[in-house]
Parts: sequence; C-alpha cells; structure tokens
Amino acid sequence: MHQIVSAPVETSRRWWVLATVVAAQFMFGVDAFIVNVAIPTIAAELHASAAQIEAVIAIYLIAYATLVVTGGRLGDIYGARNVFISGVAGFTVTSLWCALAQSGPELIAARLAQGATAALMVPQVLATIHLLFADSSRARAFGIYGIVLGLAGAAGFVLGGILVTLDLAGLGWRAVFFVNVPFGALIMVAAFRIMPAFQRRPGTRLDIPGAIVLFLGLLCLIGPLLFGHDVHWSPMVWLVMAAGAVIIAAFLRLERAVARRGGMPLIDLALLTDKAFMRGLAAVFFFFFANLSFYLVMTIYMQKGLHIPPLQAGLVFLPLALSFVIASRRSGARTKYRGTLVLIEGCAVQIVGLAALVMAIEWIDTPSAMALALVLTIFGYGQGLVMAPLSSAVLSTVKPVSAGAASGIYGTTAQIANAAGVAAIGAVFFAIESNQSSRLALLVACALFAPSIIACAAFLTWMRQVTG
Repeated sequence: MHQIVSAPVETSRRWWVLATVVAAQFMFGVDAFIVNVAIPTIAAELHASAAQIEAVIAIYLIAYATLVVTGGRLGDIYGARNVFISGVAGFTVTSLWCALAQSGPELIAARLAQGATAALMVPQVLATIHLLFADSSRARAFGIYGIVLGLAGAAGFVLGGILVTLDLAGLGWRAVFFVNVPFGALIMVAAFRIMPAFQRRPGTRLDIPGAIVLFLGLLCLIGPLLFGHDVHWSPMVWLVMAAGAVIIAAFLRLERAVARRGGMPLIDLALLTDKAFMRGLAAVFFFFFANLSFYLVMTIYMQKGLHIPPLQAGLVFLPLALSFVIASRRSGARTKYRGTLVLIEGCAVQIVGLAALVMAIEWIDTPSAMALALVLTIFGYGQGLVMAPLSSAVLSTVKPVSAGAASGIYGTTAQIANAAGVAAIGAVFFAIESNQSSRLALLVACALFAPSIIACAAFLTWMRQVTG
C-alpha cells in the first residue's frame, strides 16, 4: 500500500483546518438534539406512531455506533481528508433525504443512512486534531473541541425551536434537516481547499462481517422494544430479542475467529479481560442509557402534556446546557486531584435534579417553562460533572497501544446505550402516555432514570477499587 505523506501545515492554517473539522462535529452534535424538539411536529405531520418516532432517533444511533470503528479505519486506509470529505458529503445528502421524507418509514430509512455517513465523518475529526496538534497547542485545540461539543446540545435545542416556530418557506420541521445542507456544502468546500493529506497507515484492515453481524444483533435486541407496543408485545417480540442475544454471542465468536486468522477484529478482544476498563464501560452504558432518552421524554411532556410551543420548549434546555458547559470546565481541573470521586458526585447531583423535577411536577399542576428550566439546571450541572471526564477516567487504565481501540469501544458503547435508552424508556413512556397521561409517564420515566444513574455511580466506585 502506498503512503501519502502530508505536506507541512502552516501554524495559522492548521487553526482553519481545526475550525473546519470542529464545524462538522458541531453539525453532528446539533443534529442529535435538534430532532428532539421537532419530534412532536414530525409525528403529527407524518402520522407516525410512537414506535416510528423512537426509531427515528434510535436507528440513527445504532447505525453510527456499529460503523464508527469502521469509519476510523477507513480514514487510516484512505486518508482522513478523503474519508472526511466523503462523510460530510454523505451526511449532507442524507440530511436532504430526511428533509424530503414523506412518511415515518422513509424518514427512518433516511436516518439510518445519515447515521452511517456520520460514522465516516466524525472519527476523522479527532484523528485530524491528533495529527495536526502534537505540540504545546494540543491542549488548546482539544479545549476548543470540548467547548464546541458542549455548546452543540444547547444550539440544537434552541435552533430546533426557532426553525419549527418560524416555519421558514412553509418547511416546518423539515427545516431542521435542510439546515445541514448549506453548512455541509461549506464544510466540504473548506476541507477540499485547506485540509492536508495525511500519512496513511499500512496494514490497517476492515472487519465488514463483524460490523454487519453487530448491526443485526443490535437491531434485533433494540428494534422489538421500539415496535413491541404496536404489535401488543406478541411472543414474536421476545423471540426476535432472543435471536439478537444469540447474534451478539456469535459476534464475539466471529471476532475471536478473525483474530486467530491474523485479521483486525472490530473490537480489541484483549480489552474485554481488563477489569477496570470493563467496569468503566458498564458505567458508560448506564450513564448514556439515561442521557438522550431523558431529553426525548422531557420534550414530549412539555409539548404534548403542557402544550409549550417548540421554541419555548427548546429554550427550557438552554440553562441546562449552559450549566453543563460550566460543570464540564470545572470537572476537568477537579478530577486531577479527586479522580472518579468527581464523577460519582456528578451522579448524585443528577439524582437531586431528578428529585427536584419530580417535586415540581407533583406540586405544580401545570409547571411553567421557567420553573422547568430552573430544576433542569441542576440535572445539567450533574451531567457536566460526569460526561466531560468520563472518557478520560475509563480510558486511564488502558495501555497506550490500545488507546485507539478502547476509544472506539467507548464511543460505540455510548451510542448503543443512547439507542437502548430511547427504545426502552421511550416504550414505557409512550405506553403510559397513551393509556394515562404524559405527566404520569414522565414520573415513571424519572423512576427508571434514577436506578440507571445509581448503577453508573456503583460501577465507577467498583472501577475505583481496581485502579486505587
């Protein structure tokens, strides 16, 4: 395999490259949250069922999670620049498809394709920062990346509310996807003109069968949770989920076979024997299980239960997002001295935030947007204390040679947990909402979020016992 060696990048120019790749990361982050605000409007216009609404979010995450490691390896094989531009192009086109979708099933298919293209685009962002900033500017570059990551959530909520409310050119909810088209085009042009061609890594190989088997296994495990209510939880639902468990077991056997043949399995099997890493990974799963699903049920509750307009509903999350960013900045410095204790404290703050939310719902018949914003600020601060240093804490015990593989497993686990949370907690929420009320549905959802967050804290404590 021939190698392409990158030309030296001027100091000033590399910051423009950073701005370009971080803009793509920002677009991806915004897209994860902007859809939440538009979900009730999408459901009404497309006559989509609750299962289809959950699938619009979950299928995107499943596609991304199963292909993100493959996307990273494609960057090693064909060059980060080439794969990045291809990923942005694909994300732009599939965003257009989402905007033009005429039914729930078509939008689900478009979101599947969008998640797959995001898996090409996103891994190249960190790879580019890693390659361009190997000097003293590295911390500043990653600091900018972290801030953008935090602000993307706030921007997604607010922008989603604005676009749905303004109803630009009569587009309604479709504008939340159309907005990616001009931004994606600008990012492509900028990347084509200023992004350097980096050195390729010889010997890197793909594990396409592994990615396909993992995708099918996750689809069988999570899919029935999405559509179980629509088929009245027939025995077939549980049979498909059992088949999913068998496929996941077969995936692990397949990965071992790939390793024995001298190939490059999708996951580094040696990491599965690292006790500290596996306990940390369990903490990651439970944290993210109560992450995106929380925002989904809150959005549905505000817009359908309290009849808060989309713009106001989006603005409710703004103080939460700002407190998240503040906590993220503080937690980085505090974890240097207190380690995982800061993350455990963050879980405790999240529980306090959930308790405050439950009390507000119980004590106030119709909570105002302002009241909800205030109590959600507590939850957001707790999330910021955990999420920002979580990856560093979980990866801290991994050997440097396995850092890349461990990062891939971390990202995959986080997105699988997000999808599983949306499917499982969403199924419970929509079932109670349709038979009782959105208020009771949210209270039950909060009762499910709490043990998940407590489990995250428990696994962090257990991991701490190994690492010392």
